[in-house]
Amino acid sequence: MRQVDTRGLSCPQPVVMTNREIKSGHEGFEILIDSHASLENIARILKKHGLNYEIKKQDNYTIYHVKR
Repeated sequence: MRQVDTRGLSCPQPVVMTNREIKSGHEGFEILIDSHASLENIARILKKHGLNYEIKKQDNYTIYHVKR
């Protein structure tokens, strides 16, 4: 599964990377996020594109597992 690792990055870079992955058309991917602002912004983008996702909490970051 493809991963978009946005840990350590500040907005708008995680949003740009997520949009790029959405446009790539891959069946599914994961987004690794450690910024609260990015969590909210990326959730909005995924909902806007009608994508389903599950959230997994790790020690220092969150994973959005995205399915088309």
